[in-house]
Amino acid sequence: MKEDKHSRWFELEYVPEDYIFSKEDRPQNLDRSVCYSVPVIDLENPKAAIGQSQPVEEILKASEEFGFFQVINHGIPEKTVNDAMSVLKEFFDMQSKDTAGIIPHKKGYIYTSSTDFVKNGVHLWRENIKHPCHPLEECIHLWPDNPIRYQEVIAAYLVEIQKLSSRILEMICEGLELKQGYFKDKSEVQLLSSNFYPPCPDPSLTLGILPHHDPSFITLLYQGGSTGLQVMKDGQWVNVGANPNAFVVNIGNQLEIISNRKLKSIEHRVVTSTHETRLSIATFVNPSPDCIIEPAKHLVNDLEPSLYTASQYKDYVHRNNAFGDYTTAIQNALRSES
Repeated sequence: MKEDKHSRWFELEYVPEDYIFSKEDRPQNLDRSVCYSVPVIDLENPKAAIGQSQPVEEILKASEEFGFFQVINHGIPEKTVNDAMSVLKEFFDMQSKDTAGIIPHKKGYIYTSSTDFVKNGVHLWRENIKHPCHPLEECIHLWPDNPIRYQEVIAAYLVEIQKLSSRILEMICEGLELKQGYFKDKSEVQLLSSNFYPPCPDPSLTLGILPHHDPSFITLLYQGGSTGLQVMKDGQWVNVGANPNAFVVNIGNQLEIISNRKLKSIEHRVVTSTHETRLSIATFVNPSPDCIIEPAKHLVNDLEPSLYTASQYKDYVHRNNAFGDYTTAIQNALRSES
């Protein structure tokens, strides 16, 4: 391909060496990956008909068995979601980047195509913007000024995400038979991370995101019907079915700890495609920094003793580098066997 000053870093006919993972880290058998649809739960009617499962029951079952589920009829206006996806596409399409694909970040936001989330010097096949979200009114000024409507559109999106995440946590609270409002003063939408995954000449050599667990209570992901998300299920990577109107919800490490491992934080990753561009928005619903995270006393007894030691969330994050790609933090939180 003829290079020019307007070319983007990924507009290549080959995968550069510093994007090629070692053989043990590369995605295997992409053409034969199992297509799998995690449970899709309809939130429109909170009380199902007699003889049918209630949404609370469905959420709890999915969280126990898969650690992932999708929600539809979630109440977030379609325009709000479309506007957020549109403004993020505008952001990633901006031309004011240096040769590495980085927009100078005069403020507190991060934007990169190749400088974070690396392993052994190998970069991920993605571009990423990440910024804090709580308290919303104190964080907006840290966000990009361009596109001009970015701050307004993303703020409106996050207001709706906060409502949905609170609703889902209340349903999980009900399913675990915890005291009503257990998560009310403990959870905040603290971080937004949006990823742009361009087409890749050879997806078998690289990754969009490394295998990892989320350090959150829950993570809400909008992927606009695009594929690429994979979860570890029964010892193999399986593709999560793409539903253009759904939010993917996954259980994070903190909720696994509170549930005393009744709910599962599952390893997941993102693979690339030769022809499809993927744009996603992940929002992490985390505990407040000083919150003590430990198994809920209601779920601990002589037959089911506590599996985790108590820890302030901020100490957990510091100890486990919990906003990087990591796979061992949840195991580190387990009580040592005596």
